[in-house]
Amino acid sequence: MAAIKELLRTEENGTLSFGDYELSQKAKLSDFPFGGDLYKVKTFKEITKLEKNEMFVYESVPGTAVTGLAQSGDEMSFCVEGPEDAQITVEMEADSEYEVFIDGESTGVVKTNLGGKLSFSVDLSSADRVSVKIVRV
Repeated sequence: MAAIKELLRTEENGTLSFGDYELSQKAKLSDFPFGGDLYKVKTFKEITKLEKNEMFVYESVPGTAVTGLAQSGDEMSFCVEGPEDAQITVEMEADSEYEVFIDGESTGVVKTNLGGKLSFSVDLSSADRVSVKIVRV
């Protein structure tokens, strides 16, 4: 497993990677410029949280490492890894339906709440890393 030691970094393919679930104490990095926006990450073994321009983007309990986070208007994709199963919440369009794919398999269609939050679980006990893709229906 590979935590993101920089806490937050830009990848060569234009995506973001963040999170260090190996930390026993909270760590954060603020005002990270990417794509004209400012990102902030808070991470350690119990939680990982990402914000963009002070708005919620991603949260996992317990903490995780995310690689290759890419977002467009109707889609979000990333790979996630951690020491145990995780509950993940992401910010999408409010009151909309999305299909969630984990390692290419659909987990079904989920409707976001009025705040745009979408929650799902990932099984990390049997895999080092899983890919997640969320697509508007």
